[in-house]
Amino acid sequence: MHVSHLSLQDFRSYTQVDLELEPGVNAFVGPNGQGKTNLVEAIGYVATLGSHRVANDAALVRAGAQRAVVRTRVVRGDRASTIDLEINVGRANRARLNRSPVPRVRDVVGILRTVLFAPEDLVLVKGDPDARRRFLDDLMILVSPRLASVLADYERVLRQRSALLKSAGGPRRRGRSTGDDAAGSPDLRTLDVWDAKLAVLGAEIIAVRQRLVVGLAPFVDDAYDRVSAGQGRAEIAYRSSLASALDLPETDFLPTVAEIEAQLLEAVSRLRPKEIERGVCLVGPHRDDLVLTLGGLPAKGYASHGESWSFALALRLASYSLLTEGVGDSDDDFWVADSREDGEPVLVLDDVFAELDVRRRQRLADLVAPARQVLITAAVPGDVPESLVGVRFDVHGGEVTRVAR
Repeated sequence: MHVSHLSLQDFRSYTQVDLELEPGVNAFVGPNGQGKTNLVEAIGYVATLGSHRVANDAALVRAGAQRAVVRTRVVRGDRASTIDLEINVGRANRARLNRSPVPRVRDVVGILRTVLFAPEDLVLVKGDPDARRRFLDDLMILVSPRLASVLADYERVLRQRSALLKSAGGPRRRGRSTGDDAAGSPDLRTLDVWDAKLAVLGAEIIAVRQRLVVGLAPFVDDAYDRVSAGQGRAEIAYRSSLASALDLPETDFLPTVAEIEAQLLEAVSRLRPKEIERGVCLVGPHRDDLVLTLGGLPAKGYASHGESWSFALALRLASYSLLTEGVGDSDDDFWVADSREDGEPVLVLDDVFAELDVRRRQRLADLVAPARQVLITAAVPGDVPESLVGVRFDVHGGEVTRVAR
């Protein structure tokens, strides 16, 4: 697949811009602060309904405007689809597919798929688990868009259950602080309902993540080996909060959704006193982590800056390979059949080459050159390796100008 047209209205720094893009390499070149990243951010937003830079959609609307519009034409095989996204300040966003409104904005997820690498991705190696969980969840949605609703439902259940735990533990905490043993115990029957919902949704998320990690692992090892020229073995593994909650033994067998659901119910039952005391949910996919090891040692804390960059690159390149080659067995209920149709995503490299040494820069260029479409941002033309020949746009002062080949 590739993006053949991008149009922006009141998005970030742009009042209006219209670009015709081509398969192969499209490089946006210009000094920092001129709007290069805004262009690839808009394309990434169409794919994921989120930004890799900010959590709040309101920041994507140009200062003084009430809405931003992002329009893309996506070509998959011999079919083209036009996606219009309207990002509104203070009210719900809207979407159109081929000029027709869709019932829900997330109905357009999966039409365009992108894999984006940016300097912010160092947090995948050096940061907290929430960044790695988001990495898995974003990839999970790209593989099977229906899982976006599962994740959204789980987040709602988690908020409701957390609020109930806080209210349940409040009287007990106040009783301890005042020395009043008669603080009372609230009615917790409602908590059983939320426990069941958390177990159903959480089990599916954990099962999919575990299978995704198994499928991703060999691609990560191969990508790191190629980016770093064989300087160590990169490995990933899924660490579930269930393992410590239930003292589960290590095993090579992946549990079924039903087995994980039963484990979650047992875990929340065991941990209920602690959860009420602390007012938080202590087990579930929101407490899990993606473990990264390099040469048998934890990448976080042991990997050098260059090794961390290479590992972060390997995670993104592995995602690209996994999406291109397909995931899981064809009869696996976790993945929709559409995920393999013309699966090669658009590859986006946002200000990446400037951060790499000459050898890693050239090795990365060799890896991405065969991709169907590559979008690159760079501060100066020299940051883009000569082997990546394609279309170039100069970006300066909010103006985007195509440069002759």
